[in-house]
Amino acid sequence: MKIGIIGAGQIGGTLTRRLTALGHTVLVANSRGPATLRDLEAETGATAVTPREAVKGVDLIVVTIPEKNIPDLPHDLFADVPRAVPVIDTGNYYPQQRDSRIAAIEMGLPESRWVEKAIGHPVIKIFNNIYARHLLEKGKSQGTPGRIALPVAGDDPAAKAIVRDLVNDLGFDPVDAGGLDESWRQQPGTPVYAADLDAAGVKQALADARPERTAQWKAK
Repeated sequence: MKIGIIGAGQIGGTLTRRLTALGHTVLVANSRGPATLRDLEAETGATAVTPREAVKGVDLIVVTIPEKNIPDLPHDLFADVPRAVPVIDTGNYYPQQRDSRIAAIEMGLPESRWVEKAIGHPVIKIFNNIYARHLLEKGKSQGTPGRIALPVAGDDPAAKAIVRDLVNDLGFDPVDAGGLDESWRQQPGTPVYAADLDAAGVKQALADARPERTAQWKAK
């Protein structure tokens, strides 16, 4: 596939490395401009671009930037992106650690639903509950006992199917986590967050999740 990645931090850089290694064509962008991504470009064979170029004519898009920076994206960035193009949101809301208070999320709106509303395009939530190094190093062949599983939440079955196949190719078992309104079950502070569980463990952790944000993961 031709994949656009907006964000070149821990998860964005890792996905750039893994996806190019799998043979995908990757366009990667950040907020500081393509010139700041030359090392990643040289390392991976990805093409450093602007955010507008990263969403043009691609098969799949990954948005992997801090929650606080979502409103800084161009307001019309996704205006011409076909609705059928899957957009992955890898983000987490860290009010105390990074993002400050986002009122709608504090009032109970799932983090990825907030992102979806902000960018004006449906999103699939995935890759938010795994450490970047584990995403880089711990993928295993399908059928390997103890293979790490990752929850995939979203409303569009066709888009989820594409994303699930990608997750499997990366070396992880995709677990359907329901619609985007259920994506709170994989937010920070829930049993599945940063837990590296297998498929059965992920399903149980999602079932055990509770919607109330714990003290560490809500604004003071």
